[in-house]
Amino acid sequence: MTDRKAQLAANLAQVEERITSACAAAGRKREEVTLIVVTKTYPASDVRILHGLGVRHVAENRDQDAAPKAAACADLSLTWHFVGQLQTNKVRSVTGYADVVQSVDRIKLVTALSSAAVRAGRELGCLIQVALDAESGERGERGGVAPDGIEELAAAVDAADGLRLDGLMTVAPLAGPFAGRQRAAFDRLMEFSTRLRAAHPAANMVSAGMSGDLEDAVAAGATHVRVGTAVLGVRPALG
Repeated sequence: MTDRKAQLAANLAQVEERITSACAAAGRKREEVTLIVVTKTYPASDVRILHGLGVRHVAENRDQDAAPKAAACADLSLTWHFVGQLQTNKVRSVTGYADVVQSVDRIKLVTALSSAAVRAGRELGCLIQVALDAESGERGERGGVAPDGIEELAAAVDAADGLRLDGLMTVAPLAGPFAGRQRAAFDRLMEFSTRLRAAHPAANMVSAGMSGDLEDAVAAGATHVRVGTAVLGVRPALG
């Protein structure tokens, strides 16, 4: 355990240095960017170590892994983000532990999240996941709504009981005009964020960038970066 703590501390320090340097290069203050550590496939013991090292935001993408992990760490002061594609039959469970759902991409999901949040007596933060590889009316390969669907979804979240519209999220697309062009993709997301904030000023969260492209996300103006491998190491193969 001591070795693992040392490893995570070293990795975390390197990521912190990258974020700090990226902020300096972009003329931004370090406190403008929040690090979310993506702990998927890693045990609750790692989450505990990370908390001890100062991490306060963690993310998961599969409810069957996240729910027991969140329960095992319920005594820690953590903000849990759900970042995976979310099926409506998992909504009730996710609402039990997640503070923010970053993958809202359809009206049906908004309705389900609202019902579950009201039932649980919770307010759930929501990000609209934008798919930069999706045509009008379609969803992206990695989830997300096409850009022309942002406004309708945002209005639905804003009007829904138990939900709070926090902003936008994207995953750099693997196909389409933005494939391999992370900075351009994140710049585009920031344009959508500017439009969204004109109608919903409090929806100022922009979640973008991962281990390989966090500098591009910070340069574009992201408020949150989701880093997994660079902190926790290469993920074990899923059986």
